[in-house]
Formats: sequence, structure tokens, C-alpha cells
Amino acid sequence: MFQNAGIVSCLLFGLLVGGEAIHTIEAQDVVLRPAYKPGPLDNPLKGWCPYTDAGPIYQPYSMVFQYISWRELEPTEGVYRFDEWEKKWDSELGKNKHVIFRVYIDYPSQPSGLPDWLRKAGVKETRYDDYGGGVSPNYNDKKMVEAMERLIAALGKRYNQHPRVAFIQLGLLGFWGEWHTYPKPELYATPATEERIIKAYKQAFPDKKLMVRYARDYAGEQDWIGFHDDMFPEDTDNGQGWSFLAGVRREERTENWKLAIVGGEMVPGKAEQWLGKDYETTLTMLERAHFTWVGPYCPALESQSNRTYLTRSEELVRKLGYEFQITQVSHDAVVNREQPFKIRLEGKNLGVAPFYYPWEVQWALLDAQGKAVAMQPTSWDIRQWLPGEFTEEARLRFDVPAGKYRLALGIRDPWTNKPSIGLANDIPTSNGWQVLSELEVKRN
Repeated sequence: MFQNAGIVSCLLFGLLVGGEAIHTIEAQDVVLRPAYKPGPLDNPLKGWCPYTDAGPIYQPYSMVFQYISWRELEPTEGVYRFDEWEKKWDSELGKNKHVIFRVYIDYPSQPSGLPDWLRKAGVKETRYDDYGGGVSPNYNDKKMVEAMERLIAALGKRYNQHPRVAFIQLGLLGFWGEWHTYPKPELYATPATEERIIKAYKQAFPDKKLMVRYARDYAGEQDWIGFHDDMFPEDTDNGQGWSFLAGVRREERTENWKLAIVGGEMVPGKAEQWLGKDYETTLTMLERAHFTWVGPYCPALESQSNRTYLTRSEELVRKLGYEFQITQVSHDAVVNREQPFKIRLEGKNLGVAPFYYPWEVQWALLDAQGKAVAMQPTSWDIRQWLPGEFTEEARLRFDVPAGKYRLALGIRDPWTNKPSIGLANDIPTSNGWQVLSELEVKRN
């Protein structure tokens, strides 16, 4: 039977963390219930994902969005300028940020992104005046399709296991790479071409989360693929049959978010509206679609001193994707060196989506200076920490000198090779480690 908080345990934990700590002297068990505190606004792989060339960014963010034309990426057939492109990632605003990217061919009002070597090979283009005008290539030309497949394979070879790349939008087809040529549907690719592009991406990127603009045709048959809504929240679920979620429902892909990323762009230039008088709609659409990120246009690009705007921005970021709160940790208070002991963790995902990659969860013992002197990985799969409650158990063993240590949790980013995910708890941190408890180690 646990005794009330306020006895011996408070000496161990009262100054370490907020919340409730309970100590059972008979069993030497520690049960810690750290207090809630909103998580970081720049947690990795969630939140705002702005452009890096659209001016200042006014709010915290952990990802940046990168467009690139096919022509810039492959100016000569088979010669890819990946190195040159990646240098742009490290601009002042992009440095140390994860990346979401999309390759485009036809960006209305901008020069064509079709490589000259394909034009010389006979791929035809059609001029149009919509959205500032441009030229649309024949996406169904055999030479065009095969060249796109080769490009995708090269992208996969370079970026499938690139730890800085967060998510990838399929792009390539349609205006802006958004898989439509509205109001000129005759310019767009056939479903057969779409299918070949999707299959090429799937083969090239088995380890990355991919997004396509619409749940339809072959894309609508896939349970592994994610989607991006580029008119959030205005057209997310507006009651029309062409809206983003209407298509997702029609193809019975409403549960894809549990495995595949969902994100997209806020209606450009309208952040003040959607965080102002129409904020409840924004909140509803975020929760209904299970968004993890918003960009490249997003509220972080707007300079605002309005407290309501900033508060609502923070609320949205914390609801986007995951937000992990630890509700209880239990373990032995005293353990023998090199002898295994059980630790149990209970928590909640307060966000609207899971974390989408199998980043390693580790426990560490920290010394008085906050240095990790021993680390122990777990087999926990944080992709399974869906919205709601979760529970994990592990057996840990530390080979360290006898003494008292702080017990900390870390979720390691393979890009930085450091613990990177902050918890929604009022607890100390040390070099990315989330300090949850204290442990005494004795000699055997």
C-alpha cells in the first residue's frame, strides 16, 4: 500500500521535479507522477514548417519546406545537383532544421521546371493563362514517365536514409506539383501515370513517410500513403464533395493517419483570419484531419503582437502531431550494480497523431554534472503511442559505480544523435535528457 506523498520521497524528488512522488519503504518502489507543463514549440518533426526564403520567421519551428524544380535538380540527363541544393538547406533560417521537400515541374507564373534535355527529346508542352500562366508538359509521354521514374530512383538513393529529411511530398505532377491542373483537366496525367509515379516513390523510399495531394484512384487504394491538404483549413472539410476529407472518406482512408503522415499548407495570407474569427474551424479541422505539420505558408510567417494570435498559434502547434506527457514512472528506489530491475512508464499522447519513425527510446543515469554516465536502450516503439494513454515496461541494468544518480529518459534523433523530443512535463532537462527520477545504485 503506497503511503501519501510528503514523506521520505519528497527528500528524493521534491526538488527534482514538480508533481507527486510516492515511496513504499517495504518494497523500495518509487512511484513518480510529474506535473504537466506544455511541451516545447520546436519539438522535432511536427508544428510549423515554413519557407526559408519568404522573409523572417516569427515563431519557433523545427522543420523547413524546400521546393525545387526538376530542371534545377537535373539540368543534364543523369547528372544530379544534390550537393548544390543541400547547401540551400543551411541558409540562416534553415540551418539545423529537418526538411520536407517537393520537386515540381510546372509552377504557374514561374519559369518551366522541365529540363531542356527532355524538351529537346520531344516532350510537348501546352501554354495556359491560369494562375499567372505557364507551360504544362505532357505527363503521359513515355519518355517523360520513364525519366520521372529515374529521377525518383535517384532521389531515393540520396534521401531514403537521410536522417535530416523528415517527410516527402510526391510532387512532379500538375500545377505546383499538386496533382491537378484545374481548371484545365485535359493537361493532367492519366491515372496510369499517377500509379507509376506512386509505385516508383514507394520503391525508392521504403524508409520515409510519403504524402500525395489527393486520396483518389491508385493513391486512394493505399493504406501506407499520407496526404497533404494545401488549403487548410478552408477546404479541409467544407461540405463539398471535392474537399480534402471528403475524398479521404470516399476512399475509406480515414485511418491512414495512424501509419502515414498528414500535413499541408494553410491558405496563403490568411493566418490572421484562421487564428482569429474562424479559429474554432481551424481547431476542428486540425483534429478531424489529424495534421502533424502546417507549411510552407503558416502562422509563423506573420509578424504579430496580438496575444490571442500568439496563444492560439502555440495551442495549435502543441495539438499538431504528438505531444507526450508522462503521467507515472515506477521503479525500485535502490538497485544492485549490474542487476536488472523493472521500470514502468505510463503516459498520454495529447496530440492528434503519432510520431512516425522508430526513434530509439533510452534510459540514462546522469551524474551530478548532468552527464550521462550510462545509457540503456529499450525496445519501445513510439510509433505506437497513438493519441490517448500508453504504457511501457522494460528491464534495465546499469554497470556504474555505487552512488545516487538521476534517472532520465531520452528519445534519440538519428540526425543529431542526441535526445531531442521534449516531454509535456514540469521536469528538469540536461543535454536533451528528460530527468524523471532518482536512483541509488549499490554494490552487489
